[in-house]
Amino acid sequence: MEGFEIRISNSKKGKGLFATKQFNEGDVILAEDPLVSCQFAWNATYRYLACDHCMRPLETPEQNVRRLSAKPDIVLPHSNCFETDLLNITSCNQCGILYCSEECKEISYAKYHRVLCYIQSETQHPINVLLETWKQIHYPPETANVMLLVRILAYIQQHSDPESAAATIKQFCHRTVNEDAELVHKLLGDEFRSQINTLREITASVINGEYIQEFLTPEGFCSLMALVGTNGQGIGTSPLALWVNSVSNLTMSDDEKQQLDMFIDQLYQYVEEESGQFLNTEGSGLFLLQSACNHSCAPNAESSFPYGNHRIELKAIKTILPGEEIFISYLDECALQRSRHSRQKELAENYLFICWCERCVAQGSEPDCSSEEDMSEEEEDADD
Repeated sequence: MEGFEIRISNSKKGKGLFATKQFNEGDVILAEDPLVSCQFAWNATYRYLACDHCMRPLETPEQNVRRLSAKPDIVLPHSNCFETDLLNITSCNQCGILYCSEECKEISYAKYHRVLCYIQSETQHPINVLLETWKQIHYPPETANVMLLVRILAYIQQHSDPESAAATIKQFCHRTVNEDAELVHKLLGDEFRSQINTLREITASVINGEYIQEFLTPEGFCSLMALVGTNGQGIGTSPLALWVNSVSNLTMSDDEKQQLDMFIDQLYQYVEEESGQFLNTEGSGLFLLQSACNHSCAPNAESSFPYGNHRIELKAIKTILPGEEIFISYLDECALQRSRHSRQKELAENYLFICWCERCVAQGSEPDCSSEEDMSEEEEDADD
């Protein structure tokens, strides 16, 4: 690991990621593939066709925008180079699941797919039963998929050293039993909190073995579900976004640039009218290094997926000096702009901690409710 190290941050936060050299704004700190990743269940159901291993979309930008906008006549300029990405699509010889390349197919089989391979059309197969049960519990917008949990178990079971693999997964589990239960309650919601035992029983019918038994007990399963809900990093890939980034870097006149910008704006308007906010192939993954990053409301780094698949990139957004901790934000850009009270409320509800970052400490004198938006939120909560 060059340029950073993982060490204990403090007794409350546990481990953190620290710089061992200076990173300037725009520098890439790390790029990392996940231990395992998985597309969201409803996202796959709604024909966001993607590689079953790396989540690379299996459609060209033109196919993508035509589908999302329901306009089959749209033609994207400068998009021919993207068609070559689809030439290597292959499938599992047994179950027919699609991969973007032979390499992804082989990695998947070696890591977890060997014990999870099944005939997709068997509606009563335990995996299909589990997926359908999950989809009735967790509707869009999605934040997790129970199949990520299943792949974690398969990763342990297929590993050449299952004990070591289990120990790696346990690094992510550091909360109390009550905290795990609270996080699972938040993930499933009031209506479905009693379904966790049903999910556990179906999961045990999907995969079982000596080294994963502890994760299939009520307590162990709750801990693993909490892990998936909080440590599962959201992944988003979009052929349209890759095309936009590509054409935006082309050399062209100011008039051509203006015409292109207007065309892109019109594309996104068409897509929004037909598909709303659901533009990306979406899922989540478990990242060993990136997951060591703690939260700050004034982050010095941010994560993105510039490779068009599940490979994550962590980039500095301001200067980071040797010895300084590398922080990301667990909140989206909109939530970050809100008051300290609102930020802390969201972090407490979704991650079970109170933020004491430099920004929150500096804003400590702010009233508990400091904006009209926050006041309306409090009133809504009271009405509920």
